[in-house]
Order: sequence, then C-alpha cells, then structure tokens
Amino acid sequence: MDTQIALRGKPKRLAVLDYGLFEVHAGPRTIGICGFVIETDAGEIVLIDTGFPEKYARDAEAATVEDALGSFGRVLSVTPDNMPDAQLALLGLAKTDVTLMIQSHTHIDHVGHMAGFPHAPILMSAAERALPRPLYWSGKQAMEWPEATYHLVDADMTLGADFEVLHCPGHAPGQLAFMVRLPETGWVLLTSDAISRASEVGEKFAGSWDVDQAIRHGDRLMALANEHDALVIYGHSPEQWPTLKKAPDWFT
Repeated sequence: MDTQIALRGKPKRLAVLDYGLFEVHAGPRTIGICGFVIETDAGEIVLIDTGFPEKYARDAEAATVEDALGSFGRVLSVTPDNMPDAQLALLGLAKTDVTLMIQSHTHIDHVGHMAGFPHAPILMSAAERALPRPLYWSGKQAMEWPEATYHLVDADMTLGADFEVLHCPGHAPGQLAFMVRLPETGWVLLTSDAISRASEVGEKFAGSWDVDQAIRHGDRLMALANEHDALVIYGHSPEQWPTLKKAPDWFT
C-alpha cells in the first residue's frame, strides 16, 4: 500500500454531484449516477468519481451502441450539466481547485473523466491499476490509463483525520468505500457500489465480480455504519436518490 499521501485538514463539508440518470434493465430500476466533493478545513478539495464519458452528453444513443451498453441498460439523462466541470461550478469551484481525485472503482459510470484533472494525483485500488486498462464496461476496456501520479490502496487506510478509505473488493476487484466525519452531520458512509442500494444486502449481491467478498464487505460496511450511527449514502439507490441533497447544497 502507498502511504505517501495524506490530507492536512479534516472534512468540513461534503457535496453530492449529479452525473445523470440511468435505467438498469434488471428490475427495471432507475438509478442516479453520483460523485462527491469533500472540502477540508485546510482548503483541500477531494473529488470522488467523475461519471460517464463526455460522449454520452453529446449523443447518448451513439455512445451506448459504441460501448455495447444497451445490453445492461439505457441512459435516461446525461447532459453537459451533469459533467464534472458543471457540477463543480455549482459549488463555486473550478477543475483546478481539485487537489486529489479518488476513483472508487473504474466502471464506465465512475471513470469517464479520469483524465480530466491531470494536475491532481489519483488515489485508487492497486488491483484495478494493475489491469492493462480501466474496467470500463463489459470487457471492452476502451480507455487508457491517464498520465498521473497514482497512490495505490490494497487495504483500508486513513487518508486524514476523520477520513477513512475502505478497501471493499466484491462489486469490482478494487472497490473502495469511504467514511468521513463532518462537523454537524457526524459520520457519513459513502458506500459507492460496494452497496449500490439497501436491498442489495438482502439480495446477496447477485451479479458481483466476487459475490462472497461483496457479501462480506457489505456486512462489514453496515456494521460500521451502525457502530458510528452514520448517515449512509448508497452508490445507486432508486429510493434515496430523488430526495438526496445535491450540489449546490452541502452536508456540513
């Protein structure tokens, strides 16, 4: 594990970024595509995930055909307003304000603008960075790894005071989740796709890259949330997403 990176400050506030809507054929269910910004009291700006590639905002139908994504679901709404630059602007931030990028994993709806912040180091799982290309979708692995300074994780790590990075392989080989403590809200668990929705726990994570690991880490995350009385923000919850506070609003 690379331990050469740490935040100077504590989390001060957290914003949920709206990267669009997608319908998964299974169910079917409509899911939000989310990212996160965490600002520390030292002025650091941490960006977690970057949504779909920009081509989906230009022509979602053509992009879906190119990536053979239609076998899984369909884009309902991904517009220029759902791109990272526009979402950051809602918070009064520019891309150059981002001091650290984190990739929770490298599926298509999380990795689309991984190359868009070349000045910022990238924190991610060693297991996925060791692949020839990002996971992307359905074995296509169409993207190349961007030139960047990478800090790689192969176990839980403390990124800074009140900021825990949790190594949770299961949904993907290098899935990460996050626990941050905010001054007013208290602990917040960002499950990412380690638990996409609350019902996935009971469904035993069917379809995961490694079901047994997904179950084990899902149980572990929920135990942590209960232990710390944490607000849980799921990766793709059809029930939670419509009512979840999003940029330009902050959790403090």
